[in-house]
Amino acid sequence: MPGLLTPTVEIRRSDERQATRLPWLDSRHSFSLGTAHPDPANTHHGLLLVHNEDLVQPGTGFETHPHQDMEIVTWVLQGSLVHQDSTGHAGVIYPGLAQRMSAGTGILHSEKNDTHRATGATTATPPVHFVQMWVLPDEAGVTPGYEQLEIGDELLRGSLVTVASGMDAHRDTTAIRIRNRFAALHAARLDTGRHVVLPDAPFLHLFVARGTVDLEGAGVLAEGDAARLTATGGRQVTALGPAEILVWQMHAAARI
Repeated sequence: MPGLLTPTVEIRRSDERQATRLPWLDSRHSFSLGTAHPDPANTHHGLLLVHNEDLVQPGTGFETHPHQDMEIVTWVLQGSLVHQDSTGHAGVIYPGLAQRMSAGTGILHSEKNDTHRATGATTATPPVHFVQMWVLPDEAGVTPGYEQLEIGDELLRGSLVTVASGMDAHRDTTAIRIRNRFAALHAARLDTGRHVVLPDAPFLHLFVARGTVDLEGAGVLAEGDAARLTATGGRQVTALGPAEILVWQMHAAARI
């Protein structure tokens, strides 16, 4: 596949994203799937169909709703998020804890801000800030599933850490498993001046979750910015201050 692709780096600035704003929610959408304003030219990159950055106010959240045939990874940046689903799983997701939900044949779940439970207040507390990402599974109709894993200690190394993967190359890591053999999500928390090298893959999606970085050959990316790389891995990402990045490595593209 790489030989058939044209090498490109497409920069998407934070303020270019579609937004959903409600009294309890501020959501920024990197892709248009499921949004109020579908854009046929912006449905996905590689296997990544949804990449939403959400701020949910204390005492509120997403009520019970359904999903089907999707691998959903949630990464919390600030605060804590309560998850409950129809398979009986319940838990609190916080920074450094990776979570994966396989919707499979169908699942109902809710996600709510848990900050007020930890602080004893429902006002004057920050919203929970998280990124939720969806990729299609290798096959439809699997049994729904759930997995979470604490990787905060690994992030202290200041290098790319595999958060979730279905690729054979990562079978010996401690990453949570997703049911797509062509995709992996990595994260890095970088001190000023620290750098990482992006993996080599036909499709990469680099998202600056916090801070500011320099992407080799493309320039400065601020918080909320993203780069969609096609057939051009191996570039260096350097933190211009304390920063956190999320990188999807994908060796196939969705057919939607």
